[in-house]
Amino acid sequence: MGLNAIPGKDHGQIPPKVRELIAIAVAHATGCPYCIESHVTKGKAVGVTKAEVAEAVLISAALCAGAAAAHGGLAMKFYGEE
Repeated sequence: MGLNAIPGKDHGQIPPKVRELIAIAVAHATGCPYCIESHVTKGKAVGVTKAEVAEAVLISAALCAGAAAAHGGLAMKFYGEE
């Protein structure tokens, strides 16, 4: 539960609004619906806009797709030469 409190810290170097945007993006990358609900709700409370949520989701999607494409080369390598 200690880890769960980290995004909501208000005395860290990263402001709470930015923390929640990061949490929203990561929640989408990990695919946790409970985290998505929690961090969107908390983000809204600290001033995150709907447009910012949408952008965080798109950034997450782009990075996840990039990782899948990059790792596709590994699949071909492991398949072997034929």
